[in-house]
Amino acid sequence: MQIFDKIISDRGSKYAVSGGPCSSPEDAQAFIKELCRTKRFAKATHNSWAFLLDGLPVKNDDGESGAGMVIIRMLEREGLQNHIVVVTRWYGGKHLGGDRFRHVQDAVRHYLDNRSR
Repeated sequence: MQIFDKIISDRGSKYAVSGGPCSSPEDAQAFIKELCRTKRFAKATHNSWAFLLDGLPVKNDDGESGAGMVIIRMLEREGLQNHIVVVTRWYGGKHLGGDRFRHVQDAVRHYLDNRSR
């Protein structure tokens, strides 16, 4: 599991991104459970995640409507299979509108560019 914390801050909202190998929906749930063992991530407003399982999208927006699809599109473009990416957001009290999708995209890009291979 790789975690990049405090990578984006906008109007009080803070973002982190994490990821690792994932080959089933059960692996995804185990990954989220492990991530949330850290109190900071357990208290996050959203832990949106997605992965491609043999080319098929598996995602969970966790209340951040549309975030999972943004992650899926980026994983498809990258051709990254069987690898979960989780974008975590701590809501800062002000609505971000469409900027939240840009932040999800920027967080995933940060992960893809900086992850250990």
